Order: sequence, then C-alpha cells, then structure tokens
Amino acid sequence: MVPLKRRKTLPSDAGNTVSDSSGHKVPNKFSQVVLFLLERKMGASRRFFLSQLGRNKGFQVADVFSESVTHVISENNCGTEVRTWLESQGRGQSLRVHLLDVSWYTESMRAGHPVEITHRHKLQEQQISEAEVALFSVSSYACQRRTTLDNHNSNLTDALSLLAENAELNNEDGRGVAFRRAAALMKALPTQVISMSQLRGLPCLGEHSLRVIKDVLENGVSSEVESTKQSKRYKALKILTGIFGVGAKTADRWIREGIYNLEQLRHSGQTLNRAQKSGLEHYDDLNEPVTKAEADAIGEIVQKAVDSVLTGSQVALTGGFRRGKLTGHDVDFLITHPEEGKEVGLMPKVVAWLESQGFLLYQKTTRNSYLESKDGPARPASNMDRFERCFSIFKLTKGKEQETASHKIWRAVRVDLVVSPISQFAFAVLGWTGSKVILHQRRRYLLILVWSTSLHQREMLEVA
Repeated sequence: MVPLKRRKTLPSDAGNTVSDSSGHKVPNKFSQVVLFLLERKMGASRRFFLSQLGRNKGFQVADVFSESVTHVISENNCGTEVRTWLESQGRGQSLRVHLLDVSWYTESMRAGHPVEITHRHKLQEQQISEAEVALFSVSSYACQRRTTLDNHNSNLTDALSLLAENAELNNEDGRGVAFRRAAALMKALPTQVISMSQLRGLPCLGEHSLRVIKDVLENGVSSEVESTKQSKRYKALKILTGIFGVGAKTADRWIREGIYNLEQLRHSGQTLNRAQKSGLEHYDDLNEPVTKAEADAIGEIVQKAVDSVLTGSQVALTGGFRRGKLTGHDVDFLITHPEEGKEVGLMPKVVAWLESQGFLLYQKTTRNSYLESKDGPARPASNMDRFERCFSIFKLTKGKEQETASHKIWRAVRVDLVVSPISQFAFAVLGWTGSKVILHQRRRYLLILVWSTSLHQREMLEVA
C-alpha cells in the first residue's frame, strides 16, 4: 500500500483511473488506448502477469474483448489465426482494431507509453488452409476447464496416461506431471483429433507428448507405449504397487532383490506391515474397479455409522465419483458437523461402530495434526493429512447379480474417511474432489496469484 500522504502526490489525469487486479487505483494515462491480451498460445499465467504489468504502468487492459478495445495483443499467432479466433467469439465482423505482436506491448511497457506501431509490430496474414487453423481454445490450467465424461480422444489419453504412470513409478515426477497435463488437455477437447494441425497453439503439449500423439495418429499406436507395456520392470512395478500399502520405492527395492510378482513375494520371506498384508490378501478385489452403485452402498453404511454416534452430521462422497465418474479404484468420504467443534473425536467412534458391525477388514486412523501440535511435536503438514483420517478396507456384501461361481458373497473395497471442521469443509471438499492434475495446477495457479500480488506491492512501493 502507498501511504496516504504519498498517494496524494501521485499524478492525476482528471480523475481518470483504472483498477489493477488487486483493486488499487492507478492513473489511466492513455484514455484513448484500450488493450486486450489474447490468451491463446500466450497462456493464462503469462497473460495475467503482462496484464497486471500494463495496468500498473497506467494502461487500460481489458479482461474481455469488447467494442471499446483498440489494440489486440497476441503472441506466436498470425493475423489470420487471431481473426479466426475473434470471429469464433462473434466479434470479427466489425473489427476495427490494431492486431499487434506482443513485442509492441513489451516495448511500450519499457518506454512507459504506447510506442509507434511499425510494420514489424503488425500481425502478418498467413495463407493457410481452413483445416490448419486451430479449432480449439483451451485454458492452460486444468482447474479452469470444464471436466468432461465424454473423452473423444481415449486412444491418445490412454497412451499419455500410461507414460505418466511409468514415469511416476520410476520417481520421475516432472515427466509424470507433463504427461498428465497433456492427457488432461486432450480429454477436455470437444471433438476427436485426427490431425496434428488441430493442436496448433494449444498449451500443455510438450515436444515429447506431441511425438507420442503424432505416433498414435499416424500408426494407430505409440511405439514407446508398446515398448513400455512389454517392459519387465513396468509389469513388475504395476503388480507390486497394486498391493495396498506398497509404494514405488518399496516395489523398486523388491525388484532389485529379484521379486517381480505376487507369488515370488509370498515366498520371499519379506516382512510386510499390516497394511501390506491386508493388501496382498485382498489383492484381486482391491484391483477390481469400484462401481458407483457400490460407492453409494458404502455411503449408506457410513451415513448410518455417523448418525449412530453423532446426530446431524453430514457425509459427502468425494473423489472421482463426485466428478461424475462411474467407476473408481477407491471411495472417499468427508464427514463434518454443522456445529464447529462437535466433530472432534468423531472418527474413533465411527470406526468402532463399523468394526462392531463387521464392516472393516483393515483400518488405520491418524489424528488431526492440529490437535497433535497441542500435545507435542506433530507430523509435518502434508496437504489434507492435517485432518483426522481413516484408511480402511471395507467388507461389502455383494448383490445377487454380483456373486461369482466361488459363491463369495462379499468383496473388499478401499475406503478413505476424513473428518473436517465445518469452517474448512468447503475447502476440504474442493481438495478431495481431484483430480491429481487439477489439484496440482490449482496450487500452481494460486502460487502465481500470490507472486503477482507480491510483485504489485513491490512496484507500488517503488512508485511511492
């Protein structure tokens, strides 16, 4: 913030001011110039930063294109592409604006005023066929895109997801995130991709992901994906990490000791913890997809358990099922009570009730680490693990149509229970609804907002 006395010394433009993204008033030095930055190819984070920079320097930068815009700023687009995009927004018929490269914008920022527009600043028209013009306009952030259940590019997303999984299993988190982002973007596209030209200008697609997509489009499959599928190490990692309680590091250690499958593990003499023993015992069930009907049935049991120990409590189904998916690998529930504080101590009572009714094959409950910190050193904060949480394996009775030839009348299902105070319940629901890519990019987007706000505050102090 600029101190009040200093604020009065700032130059005034007859009351003409604009508000930056933080709500601060800054002089509108160039009232005849209204700028609009096109997000396409530029990306949301860079557009946000450049927009804020322009406003802080007294330029009027519009968030939405309108008839008042005088200059459209673009990056890595030709004039034809920008006009096509504007026409898709219903704004191209009476367009009387300057279509400029971002270089004009950055030069104007350095100069502190709109520089003269020369030929090199103008977007050049490019003769390309209609099929080559990018058909999609997609946000760089998965958390800003509508999640769809209709995947028109499953052949591409399956290939990218498998490579992401392989990278994660080998502790290559950076590559895993890159493939996940690419897969999430391809899933969000409204139509099937049949040509690489359709992907021109889209964010989140690195060179490696584009090579995989090109391979699938041209050959039907990706040679890299097929090679990964046949890899002895990948197969072993998939099998071993499919055991509840076994992560990539443990699986890697077992592989280095010559263990590649469940049978070898059973005869290896390895010491397994309680979770791993339960995971191995119920391996087949836990690796079978859970249906929405099964999730709803478990939800009724959890609601009954919660009601029996604290009337008025609320139970919310989260995870992929909340996003509309019909199957998943586990079931997640958030529990709260409308009266703040009443949820304290609820989890042990719910778990005790479930155990007394024979619903739990395994359970491990962790305390709320906020409460732990009052008693002594607490566990380090890790996303949602601050909340009281129960990892469990449910014993779910099957319906008659599900019973198998073995006449087993129940199956094991992975279930997570989390208790949250009502004051944090909305944020907990948001955090537990996923997906992994959305959560990762939401955190990244918030970090950019915080960083941009901090930058703005520093610039205001410099002005003062």
